[in-house]
Amino acid sequence: MATVNASTGTPLPATTSRAVVDLDAIAHNAHVLAAVGGVPWMAIVKADAYGHGIGQVSTTCLRAGATWLGVAQLAEALRLRARLDHVGIARPSRNPDSVPTSTRPRLLCWLLPVLTPDQAAAPGSPLRAALAADLDLSVSTRTQLDAIVAAARAELADSPDAAAAPARIHLKADTGMSRGGSTPADLPALAAAAKAAEQDGTIAVVGLWSHLSRADEPACGSTEKHLSRFLAAERVVTEAGLEPRVRHLAATAGLLWHPDTRLDLVRIGIGLYGLSPDPAVATSTALDLRPAMRLEAPLTQVKCIPAGQAVSYGGTWRAPTDRWLGLVPLGYADGIPRAASNGGPVAVNGLRAAIVGRVCMDQVVIDLGPATTPEGAPLDPPAAPGDTAVLWGAPDDAVTPTADDWAEVCSTINYEIVTRLGERVPRVFTGRDAARIPASPDQETPA
Repeated sequence: MATVNASTGTPLPATTSRAVVDLDAIAHNAHVLAAVGGVPWMAIVKADAYGHGIGQVSTTCLRAGATWLGVAQLAEALRLRARLDHVGIARPSRNPDSVPTSTRPRLLCWLLPVLTPDQAAAPGSPLRAALAADLDLSVSTRTQLDAIVAAARAELADSPDAAAAPARIHLKADTGMSRGGSTPADLPALAAAAKAAEQDGTIAVVGLWSHLSRADEPACGSTEKHLSRFLAAERVVTEAGLEPRVRHLAATAGLLWHPDTRLDLVRIGIGLYGLSPDPAVATSTALDLRPAMRLEAPLTQVKCIPAGQAVSYGGTWRAPTDRWLGLVPLGYADGIPRAASNGGPVAVNGLRAAIVGRVCMDQVVIDLGPATTPEGAPLDPPAAPGDTAVLWGAPDDAVTPTADDWAEVCSTINYEIVTRLGERVPRVFTGRDAARIPASPDQETPA
């Protein structure tokens, strides 16, 4: 992903759009949510930090007090470790009893490639790379455990100078989401096998965790059932002789609306980016959260079309009168949902406009209003090529749309709106941390 530092305030050459990410807003949100949580916290920076830029957001979160970073896929965890190494953030202690800090954070990864023990133990395997990168890994099944144990044994055998350490494992219990995690029927055997591997020095079971499926519905009763099942899973694990030091269950919605789920660690995801887990329960403003991303692009063309003229593929919208239209160089290849056809809100020059016609791969058309008065007199266009169109941002005025507005139009959630933003859109960083962030090895040098 191409990035730019906002010290110059300009996007990379040849780009026609940008997502401006306010790192000060992210730091503010982190402080607000950490104060509510009252326990150590993990910054969830998976999926390129929900589309906001994993390197820059991770650095900001560590400055704001995060002691853990969490990503889903192993490949992104390895890239993040390389990034942190590059900017001089120390790796955590290999002592399993050590407590992570903001200057020596731990990284958790929970989606691993499926490998046989022989594949996992082979030189250069992804799991051996994970262990060499000092990652904490999630285990839900015996197959996963066997692969990690094989990789850990190989690493330990190849490190006679004690440079390697036991693999750090977080057992995951399925407490009702029916997604990842060990079922109650399978957990006793998994815990027993983990204990055996821990006794021979191959792994260290340091965590127990799960996900809440309906924490954004505070009154539905589901979360209380999840917590009860989690505590039952904890009993199974401890009865097997394991002593996980870190229990974590709550993400943003859990830490906000279910205090009993905060346990030893909370995982802050969507709230970091200034978005509410459910605006119907509480808006970002009500939660004192500041949306961090503003997506904008200059109008590349402004034109007048006559009444009745169809717009975009399929002719799904026709001009009710002579109209001024603007062309915005963002489309579904950039992550603009096609579901925003005939309705996606856009602000330009103090005007709240909307997408008309279908969203195209690379561009959308917006309705800028009538080109003539009711009497037929011509009206000047309200915008010109080069004027900035804002698709979403912070609700600083009554005109600028928000990610929540887009989610409502597209019948989705704000998570999807920001996370799906594509690599063609450069991220431009503002805030106190922006000038202090060095370039990453796999990114272009900031301007």
